[in-house]
Amino acid sequence: MNRRPLTKNGANRLREELQELKSKVRPRVIRAIAEAREHGDLRENAEYHAAREQQSFVEGRIAEIEGWLGSAEIIDPTAVAGGGRVVFGATVALEHLSTGAEVRYQIVGDVEADIGQGLISISSPLARALIGKEEGEAATVVAPEGEIEYEILSVEYV
Repeated sequence: MNRRPLTKNGANRLREELQELKSKVRPRVIRAIAEAREHGDLRENAEYHAAREQQSFVEGRIAEIEGWLGSAEIIDPTAVAGGGRVVFGATVALEHLSTGAEVRYQIVGDVEADIGQGLISISSPLARALIGKEEGEAATVVAPEGEIEYEILSVEYV
């Protein structure tokens, strides 16, 4: 099986979501299905069909999370010996060389990426351009609007 990288925090968030789905959401949906069945004819029972659709979504999400966790290689960024290099799990402060804007991202697994939270996927163009580089080096990212250059201001393993 192909192991997919996942940070320790990302794995913990997935485990929490899985626990929530199994212990709270799934029982709630099962109760909703049971209540809807009590209303009679299931062919024209919108509540029943909505509850079954929700059950399908919940079960699919549970299977998806279990699959991710089952194939994950969980990496603790604080234990990574990156030696100042950008590696999986590293948090990188960057300066956009054209605009001077500073941004900060952590390189994480595909399933935990959330650009709004500053988490970028290891397979993203930016992360691929940064991997292996060190503080003070420049990285060029090919984007739809053209090439973008960043300077690596700092690399942390937090």
